[in-house]
Amino acid sequence: MADVYRLLRPFLFALPPETAHALALAVLRRPALIPRATRPTSPALLGGVRFPNRLGVAAGLDKDAVAVRGLAKLGFGFVEVGTVTPRPQPGNPKPRLYRLAADEALINRMGFNSAGASAVAARLRRYRAEPADGHVPVGVNIGKNRATPLAEAEDDYLACFEALYGLADFVTMNISSPNTPGLADLQTRTAARALTAALATARKRLTPAGSQSKPLLVKVSPDLPGDDLEAAATAALEGGADGLVAVNTTLARPPTLRGKHAAQAGGLSGAPLRTLALDAVRRLRRCVGDGPILIGVGGVTSAADMRAMRDAGADLVQVYTSLVYRGFGLPRRLLAE
Repeated sequence: MADVYRLLRPFLFALPPETAHALALAVLRRPALIPRATRPTSPALLGGVRFPNRLGVAAGLDKDAVAVRGLAKLGFGFVEVGTVTPRPQPGNPKPRLYRLAADEALINRMGFNSAGASAVAARLRRYRAEPADGHVPVGVNIGKNRATPLAEAEDDYLACFEALYGLADFVTMNISSPNTPGLADLQTRTAARALTAALATARKRLTPAGSQSKPLLVKVSPDLPGDDLEAAATAALEGGADGLVAVNTTLARPPTLRGKHAAQAGGLSGAPLRTLALDAVRRLRRCVGDGPILIGVGGVTSAADMRAMRDAGADLVQVYTSLVYRGFGLPRRLLAE
């Protein structure tokens, strides 16, 4: 797959980024076209979920759960789909995705484009009905619709949670995307605790008697000032979350960026996010201790980056942007190394 991607990359990079993304998903949603990679195993049991290895796909790549089996065949140990909104919405106007090839980075202002919770639930239901051979855990990342006032955000998160909890292996609350106006306000101590508590209460109701509840995680921003990152994490755990995903994209623009689109509005991901992400993971692990699940994401392009993320305290590691630049052979290489 690595050699094939090297041949295809010039063609894909000649296309608009979102067109290339759609083409890649079109391939991934046809698993029969993808040779099964040997999936190196280093199993982890976290929150009652058994992960065949510790490397996963970050939310944002497969927003609508169309390519879970294809991504699993690449060798990933888990896939996080979404962000899913309760009702379908188109997201922000195009163009809204930009390559910074010289920096191995992307800037996006997608704006939670989503097929909606019902469509994603139907796809995950089909995935669960397929033969389990080759299945990996699937997390669902949930958010609110853009038109929903912030004061009513809890209703949107609950609607998504109730529609998808039974089909997910874990659920992540996205309260940190920089591309939905006002969303980051949900990371304040009071708001994060209240929203997490509402979902934790719903989880009790939705978990069958005698069954273990599924992990509830909260995705946080690298841009929170001062001690606000630790405050948001502590509040989420007090509300009933089992862990954190660190981090979302950043609005910061390092002076080292060389890509011609560096001034575009939106969240920056990829290699330039690495330092911020590692710092956030270290701070959060020191803050929350050994118990809560911590997924590290941001700037992982090599096996050394993956080891650094684990050394910083991440239980699991996710990639997205590096898959765009390094190709479908990336998970196998990272895990083998």
